[in-house]
Amino acid sequence: MKRIVYFLLTNIAIMLVLSVVLQLLGVESILQNNGTDLDLQALLIFSAVFGMGGSFISLMMSKWMAKRMSGAEVIKRPRNGTEQWLVDTVQRLSQKAGIGMPEVAIFHTEEINAFATGMSRNNALVAVSSGLLSNMSENEAEAVIGHEIAHVANGDMVTLTLIQGVVNSFVIFISRIVGFFVDRVLLKNERGHGMGYYIASFVAQIVFGILASGIVMYFSRWREFRADEGGAELAGTRNMIAALEKLRRNSGASEMPEQMAAFAISGGTKSSFKKFFMSHPPLEDRIRALKATL
Repeated sequence: MKRIVYFLLTNIAIMLVLSVVLQLLGVESILQNNGTDLDLQALLIFSAVFGMGGSFISLMMSKWMAKRMSGAEVIKRPRNGTEQWLVDTVQRLSQKAGIGMPEVAIFHTEEINAFATGMSRNNALVAVSSGLLSNMSENEAEAVIGHEIAHVANGDMVTLTLIQGVVNSFVIFISRIVGFFVDRVLLKNERGHGMGYYIASFVAQIVFGILASGIVMYFSRWREFRADEGGAELAGTRNMIAALEKLRRNSGASEMPEQMAAFAISGGTKSSFKKFFMSHPPLEDRIRALKATL
């Protein structure tokens, strides 16, 4: 319930803040003086609907997309002792975290990795790589599973969707303003939308989208620390530290699809140029944060 209230309040606040800022900057009067019939209130509603709508559609499709992109196979009936242990561990830790039993899946890659996704705490998917099951001890693997279940219990998928939706709304709204400004004020187009509007809006949406993704990635990095704490509570702090150290020793180029990196236990390594857009903090920082709690 609180997430819905926060969601509604956030969107109302965005609408109000944007309206006030545009009034103070004189954007509306500039556009009107140059013959622009732009309806800012309608544009705000359009941006919010499409920005949040697109984000929530992505959330609703997240489990299906995750399975398709990673090639994860859901375990319907365990075929061996490893699969039985995996299902039993997910069930035990889910009950301990107070969430519904997620779907359990394995995706085939030698990389040590895992991810969780889904619409809600009681409708999630937890998937681990075959490389994780082969190269980690049961205690280490349990800690990684606990980390992923903590993501589900914390509602990280929904919260990330809300943040992405807010960012989308800003990007759509501002890019359209830029398009109108270029088309009507700079190019003096007086009828409909000229090519200047479409080109400027398209370019602005790409540029602002790239810059705004840094906000989403900042939250993604922050939530990894929380999930590490949750994994430590569920499976033991020393086991969580050991799992992260194993990941650090085996870190390299991630084989996870880029779209799934933010949901994985390890997002792979990044160059210094891309650090602003990293979905995960450095493993050294995560290990250091857990050791400080001992």
